[in-house]
Amino acid sequence: MRILLIGAGGLLGSAVHRALTGRGHEIVTAGRSSGDLRYDITDPAQIAALYEAAGQDGHLDAVASAAGSVPYRPVAEMTPQDWTDAFQGKVLSQVELVRQGLDRLSPRGSFTLITGVLARSPIVTGTAASLANGAVEAFVRAAAIEIAPRRINAVSPTVFTEALDVYGDFFPGFAPVGLTEVAQAYVRSIEGAETGRVFELGS
Repeated sequence: MRILLIGAGGLLGSAVHRALTGRGHEIVTAGRSSGDLRYDITDPAQIAALYEAAGQDGHLDAVASAAGSVPYRPVAEMTPQDWTDAFQGKVLSQVELVRQGLDRLSPRGSFTLITGVLARSPIVTGTAASLANGAVEAFVRAAAIEIAPRRINAVSPTVFTEALDVYGDFFPGFAPVGLTEVAQAYVRSIEGAETGRVFELGS
């Protein structure tokens, strides 16, 4: 398959990239500051340009997102701009990837989006992430019934084992998950037949 992978330069994106290339897929990588194509997916106009560039020499069989940013701070300290940044950074960016990608994808192609454990298990300072992840997951379930035979799923991992040294203190008692396992959820979403699913990894 020819797959557009957004955020391939990050910790998760690198693992997904290895898993997909290891299975013989052709990967077009994209990101704000790294990848074959450099675009900021928080800007709808740049998403349009990204698809134009990615499709120059062929169609796309799948679009996979491993990118999304949200602010972390106590809810009492959140500003209107913080909520807007969370929406643009993780929700609107991925929704636009789907909306604009429908006509760029092969008839039975798929979208795989990224959410996270905070949609179901909140932490202190994580309200924006919980809001954004929950919104993406609701969108995936709703969009699946409209875009068939194209498919859409989300991957929702807990804290990565490989990132415990940095983020472990924010997730006390959470069972971590390895990046290899998370990457396999992307493989399942892309190569399988399921749609409208949120693949939850860890708790």
